[in-house]
Formats: sequence, C-alpha cells, structure tokens
Amino acid sequence: MRLPGQLVSSKGQAASKGATRKLLIVDDHPMMREGLVQLIGHEPGLAVCGEAGSCQDALEAVRKLKPDLVLADISLPDKSGLELIKDIQAVYPDLAVLVISMHEESLHAERVLRAGGRGYIMKQEGGKKILEAIHRVLDGHIYLSEGLSVRILEGLSGRPSAAGQSPVERFSDREFEVFQLIGEGKGTRAIAERLHLSIKTVETHRTKIKIKLEIEDAAELARYAVLWVETQKAG
Repeated sequence: MRLPGQLVSSKGQAASKGATRKLLIVDDHPMMREGLVQLIGHEPGLAVCGEAGSCQDALEAVRKLKPDLVLADISLPDKSGLELIKDIQAVYPDLAVLVISMHEESLHAERVLRAGGRGYIMKQEGGKKILEAIHRVLDGHIYLSEGLSVRILEGLSGRPSAAGQSPVERFSDREFEVFQLIGEGKGTRAIAERLHLSIKTVETHRTKIKIKLEIEDAAELARYAVLWVETQKAG
C-alpha cells in the first residue's frame, strides 16, 4: 500500500483542504496505477490520496485516508473486486466505488452494481472517458457505457436484449467467481480456501454451474472454463 504524503493538484501545488476530491487507486499492476496517477494528477479538482495492490491493503487505506472515491480493478490477488465492493459498502455505505477493468463490461458491470458499485469502465477507454466516469460518479450518478445502459433499461422494461443472454451471465456472483477460478486451473480445495468457503459449498456451486452450462462431468467443465478465461484474456 502506498500512501502519498501530499495531495497534488493539476498545477503541482498542494491541494487546499476541501478543494480537491480524493481518489484511492486499487490495482495489482503498478504500471496501471502509475498511469492513473498521472492522468488524475493533471485533472483540476482531483488528486490521488493513495494506492493499493490488494483488497486487504485497500480496506486499510480506506480506513486511514477516507477517500471520496475508490477506483478499483475487479481482478485482485487476494479477493475479487466484487468482494472488495461488498466489504467497503458494509462499513462505508456512502463511499462510491468505480470499477476500471480489462474484463468485458457485459459480464461484470451488472454484478458490480448489484454489489454496490457506482459504475464500470473498461481500461481500453481513453483518458477523457475515464475522467468523465470519475466525475459522473463523484457527482452522485452511476456510470456505464451507453450500450449497456440501454440493455439494462430494456431488461427492466421487460424487453429482451437482441443479443440474448449467455449461460455465463446467468451465474450468481459466487458461481461466477468459482467458474473463473476453475478456469484458472484451481481445484475445489484451492477454490474453497480462496473464497473462504467449505469444500461442500464449492461442490454445490460446481453442480449448479454444470446444470446452467448443460455440462455433465468435471473434465468438460474444466475445459469450458479454461477456454472462457483464455478468451477473456485475449479479448
């Protein structure tokens, strides 16, 4: 966890108290954090108050620094970003979390909102879009891409999306986490330890996943999950 000693405004001067909105960056890739620090550091009214590379460090930084916004990746080494959002909301329900991730928005954004997050933006977006998302969330709004916003509204109105829904999208948040870990080559015991669940509970999730995917055996599930994870990385 990195705690900068001084907030720096876009002109390089110490930000006066109350004039700057404080952001905490949570990402396990130092280069990504550095890029966001540079981007935010040149935006008037914004400053990075700290950085964290894990959920544990992020929660400690939130407690110490009291940021106005947490900008977090969804893939972290100790817990998922979804779990981080839930942990933050349990203690700091008014603290906004904006997820910035390389993973496909259509599969993750709605889960982020259900967990209590205030928005989702892809890392592939340009700096202007990222800053727009930050300001929108800080102003009390939810930020999603236009395409996903339309899709969610269609779902609320009862109109089916033209693209349909993949089996993976029908997973519960916990099933989705288990599925991802299967795709990363982790066995039942390792998944149980990672998610702090019993082996029996993980097995139950695996069974539900197979039913939703219409898959009969564990080997086929593993192949499907690995292929899906690799496809996400490539995309």
